[in-house]
Amino acid sequence: MKSPFKFYLFAVILIIIDQAIKLWMHFEVIPNHFGEIDLIPGFLKLHYITNKGMAFGMELGGDYGKLILTAFRLVAMGVIVYILAKLARKGSPDGLLWSLGAILAGAIGNVVDSIFYGVFLNNAPFDAPSPWFHGQVIDMFYAYGLDGYWPDWVPFLGGTYNNTPIFNFADACIFVGVVTILIFQKSFIDQPLENSRNEFQTAIESDYDNEEN
Repeated sequence: MKSPFKFYLFAVILIIIDQAIKLWMHFEVIPNHFGEIDLIPGFLKLHYITNKGMAFGMELGGDYGKLILTAFRLVAMGVIVYILAKLARKGSPDGLLWSLGAILAGAIGNVVDSIFYGVFLNNAPFDAPSPWFHGQVIDMFYAYGLDGYWPDWVPFLGGTYNNTPIFNFADACIFVGVVTILIFQKSFIDQPLENSRNEFQTAIESDYDNEEN
């Protein structure tokens, strides 16, 4: 049995990093750097932009679309918190638990924007029914060097123009967490099974020894 505390603490640290970057972009980069800073000239830069919906600018329409999206995110956060604690107590691999912690941090980081930024940063859309729960998520990482036309030989995308999505640290946490789980899912599943078999075998051998004595 493991305590989930360190994985929750990991999530909190990632949330703090995410919020620090976003607030720095808002209060420092916009007024003093015109909203942009080149990190890798010709390829990667910080570019301040707000997103009132989901990833890649998608959104739910209507007056209550944003509230529905935020409510869904809150439910998802609760589910991840529960699953992480349950898997930790079952002795699941640390890699899986760290990944879930990263996904949890990403989800919370963007929810903070949605709930509070409309009030404290005054960035809710002009037509929002309320600044609460209608704040816009701040994005900044832009690999603009990847923009351009896809080669003609690329299936389905050949000849079309690629606009590289702009993302934030919270999005990166979710992406890395999900990809890690997908890549190592076999070991994440096999290790608990192997541990269970070993525990079962140990218990049988212990019972056998007791009977002989």
